[in-house]
Amino acid sequence: MQIENTILRGPGKTPFGFANILMLVALSVVMAGCEHDQIGPQVAGWQLVDPEQRHPILVSRQPAVLNLHVASGSEGLTPSQRSRVIDFIEHSRAGDAGNSRFVIAAPAGSANEDAAMSAADDARRLMLASGYSETSIATDAYHADSRNAPLRISYMRYVAEAPDCGQDWSENLARTYQNTPYPDFACSNQRNLAVMVANPADLLGPRTMTSRDANRRDDMYGKYVKGQALGADAEAATIAKVAN
Repeated sequence: MQIENTILRGPGKTPFGFANILMLVALSVVMAGCEHDQIGPQVAGWQLVDPEQRHPILVSRQPAVLNLHVASGSEGLTPSQRSRVIDFIEHSRAGDAGNSRFVIAAPAGSANEDAAMSAADDARRLMLASGYSETSIATDAYHADSRNAPLRISYMRYVAEAPDCGQDWSENLARTYQNTPYPDFACSNQRNLAVMVANPADLLGPRTMTSRDANRRDDMYGKYVKGQALGADAEAATIAKVAN
C-alpha cells in the first residue's frame, strides 16, 4: 500500500503537501530578507560615526581689521603704531600663510586726511620690507565725516568655527543596544582642534610648496654632472654619528 506523505489540517480539509511547506519556507526567507533591507538606512547612517561628519568644523573667511587713529598734523606713523603694524603683518603671515591681500583704507574728507595718507605710505613700506609684493597690497579711500577718522588696514583671514558640545544628552548611555556612538561623542576633540589650530586654512587642504633653494639645487646638479656622490660621505656620516 502506498502511503501519501501528507499533513491533514482537519476533517474536510485539503491535504497540505511538502511542496506547499517548501513554498512557505521560501516565502519566510524572502520576508526575512525584506525585513533586513529595512535596516539599510540605519546601516548607511553608520557613516556618521566619523567625528568630522557628526561634529564638523566650519571654516570661513572673515576680515581682520587694524584701526590706527592718526592725529591731524602728524607725519606718518608713530613708533608705537609702527610696532602695531609689524605685529599685524606677522599675525597675517602666521595665521594665513601670507596668502591674503592687504587693503589700506585711508579716510577722505576728514581733517586728518593728509596725515592719514602719509601714515598709509609708511604702512605700505613696512609691508614691502616684510616681503609682500606690490600686487598683494591695495590702497583705498573711504568717505569719513569725523575729525580724526582711523586708518584701516585689513586682510581676509580663515576662521575656524568650533561645534557646540554638551547640547544633546538624550540617549541613555546605560542602554545602548545598537552599540553606536552617543550624539556628543568626539565633539570635544573637534572643538579643541578648532580652537588650537594655528592656520584654519590647513583644515581645508595642504599648503602649497615653498620656493626651492636655488644654491643647493645648483650644487647637487653640479655633483651629478661630475659623477660625484650626491649623498653624504661615509666618513663624514660616521663622525656626525659619533659626535651625536
